[in-house]
Order: sequence, then C-alpha cells, then structure tokens
Amino acid sequence: MGTLLRPPPPPMFSISQRHYSSFTHPLNTQTPPRKVPRRIQSSTFGSFLDLEPVSKPESLDFDLSCLDPSVRSRFDVIIIGTGPAGLRLAEQVSRYGIQVCCVDPSPLSMFPNNYGVWVDEFESLGLEDCLDKTWPMTCVHINDHKTKYLDRAYGRVSRKKLKMKLLEGCVSNGVKFHKAKVWKAEHQEFDSSVVCDDGSEIKASLIVDASGFASTFIEYDKPRNHGYQIAHGILAEVDSHPYDLDKMVLMDWRDSHLEETSLVSRPVLSYMEVKRRMVARLRHLGIRVRSLIEDEKCLIPMGGPLPRIPQSVMAIGGSSGVVHPSTGYMVARTLALAPVLADAIAECLGSTRMIRGQPLYHRVWNDLWPVERRCTREFYSFGMETLLKLDLQCDKGIL
Repeated sequence: MGTLLRPPPPPMFSISQRHYSSFTHPLNTQTPPRKVPRRIQSSTFGSFLDLEPVSKPESLDFDLSCLDPSVRSRFDVIIIGTGPAGLRLAEQVSRYGIQVCCVDPSPLSMFPNNYGVWVDEFESLGLEDCLDKTWPMTCVHINDHKTKYLDRAYGRVSRKKLKMKLLEGCVSNGVKFHKAKVWKAEHQEFDSSVVCDDGSEIKASLIVDASGFASTFIEYDKPRNHGYQIAHGILAEVDSHPYDLDKMVLMDWRDSHLEETSLVSRPVLSYMEVKRRMVARLRHLGIRVRSLIEDEKCLIPMGGPLPRIPQSVMAIGGSSGVVHPSTGYMVARTLALAPVLADAIAECLGSTRMIRGQPLYHRVWNDLWPVERRCTREFYSFGMETLLKLDLQCDKGIL
C-alpha cells in the first residue's frame, strides 16, 4: 500500500500498490490542485468503495509516423506492444538505423499502471526527468514499535512524461507505428511475419513480444506456476492523515492492522479481500475519504519458469520473465535491459545483415538471460517460494 498526500485543506491521499515495477506508498506534495466533489457516500465496506473516480483514462496527443497498411511492408524488427518495455526497446534499437515497426491497438493510450523506482536507477538511465515526485528517504514499519529508515531516494514515475519521452525518441529515429492487434506470428528459416486483425501482414527478421504477461506468442517448457501479487490503489481527497510527507512508506507491517498488499500468494488473494483490508486500515489510521480521484487494480504474476530459450519470438517485459520473483518490481529493470537487447539485435542485424534465423534467436535470448542472470533469478524464485510456505496465522501462503 502507498500513500500520496497533499497538505490540508483538503489533503490528497493515495494508497497505491507495488505495481509492475512497483509503486508502493508514495507521499506526494506536488499533486496539482484540482476541484473535486466533496461528497461522502455510504458503502458496505466503507465510505469510498462505491465512489466513481473523477479522473478518466486519457490518450496522448502525439503525431506518430504510421504505417500504410495498403503497402506491402518489411522491417528488421517488429515489436508487439507499446508499453514501457516495447517503446524503450524500439527507441534503443532504432538508434542503430535498424528499421522498427511497433504494433499496438492503441499506441497513444496512457500506461494504465503507476510505477515507483529508486531514483538512482532512473538517474543511471537518463530518465530522472520522467519522475513527478521524489522522496529523499524511505521507511518500513517493522511493527508497532520499530521503524526502519532507508537512506535511498525513491521516485514516482510520471506515466505521461515517460511515454512522451520514449515516443519522441522512437519518432526521431524513424520508428513506424501500426494501430492494430496482432493475431498470429509465422516463421520461416530467415524471416518472420505478423498477421493483424485489420488483415495486414508485416514481415521482419525478428519479432519481439512486449505485450505483457498474458501474451500467447511466447512458449514455455514447464507449467506456469506463478505466484501473484495483488493490491488496490486510490488517489483520494481526505480530511487528514498521519504521514510524514518527507518519507515514502515502502511497507507497513504493524501488527495492529493488515496491510492490503498481498506480496505473493498462490492462488491469488481475492480482490475484494484486498479492498476490505484497505478500508480497515484507513479506518484504523483515522483517515476519512471524502472523494475519489483515481483508483487502480494491481495484479502481478511473479516467478514461475522462464520462457523456452531460445525460440522464434523474442520477449521483453512481462512476457520475458524479468519481473522480480520476490518483490514484483520490473519497470526500471526492463528499461535497463532494453539497451542490452538492442546491442545484441544490432550486432546481428547491422550493416552486414548476416545473422538471422536460429543464430539470431540464440544470440538475443542468451544476451537477455545469460547463465548468471538465470541463476540470480532462481535464487529470487527460491525466496518467493519460501514466502509462500510461511504460515503467519493468517490465510496460508499470504503475506
């Protein structure tokens, strides 16, 4: 759970979750003022779960270079999906002069989830200007009497700034966009193609899946026995709050109430149970929600087997296994791995255009998942499985 606050009157309070990179407990004093209805409604589980969010999903106003589906097209790389992973890889690969096409049904839609990162991670990637709020310190409430302070700055990612920056990089490097849904991918010895729901077919030397965990384009040799992290997040107007606005609360393990974030469970914890816990915790802290600005459901598949290595479709992001098996963090890691994968692709599909087919697939998959990185992931997966086995006198497997 996270908190995003604005000093009264009236304060903005946000409980947000450990999302696909993970946004937890941010406190924000820079939320711009906005007029919201000050109304309280009754609810079975509290005074706010039945409120409709004031903010609605938005799309960006941006001039993309779109593909003409009537023209037979061939590229070096096709990237399925325009989330952070897909756009970052497209931006990095296209820097080498490699022809890239991104395919997505809604390429200008805002990223649906909030992300939180360590500030030094985004600084090392040159993306610090994509943070809309930072906290110089973080803290973890160990119990009702002990709090651990971490001297490491944490930041909340501006979804709009990050997407705009990645889109600008893609467009300036000549990336093409096609607004469609990919139905299937087909492969020959040295070429691949995607068939879209508008009937268009696009060919390339390499297809990269960046469409998320639910993708059907990536193959596995083992059952996908993932654990699941789930949480509910809100941005709301409240009467008052007990938080220190200079510190980001990373986790709250005080015994006097349950934290609504389920770090990992198998099967997934009920979403309604998560909401009930949020209501109970806010009530315990004396926080009264006056109106709802945004809400968000967070569900993160964690752990499980890696995709089969290698295979004809490359992957990055949620479909590639890079979600941290013990924490659910992903976005900073994915953005950092994109240049690594881009280098491998460029070396294979560079000026000589000589390395294609199986040698290409072998190279890119093993650069994304070298042996050392696989071993590290196995260690983290062990940590996740250990958490699942703990019995803390609550629902089995749930923390």
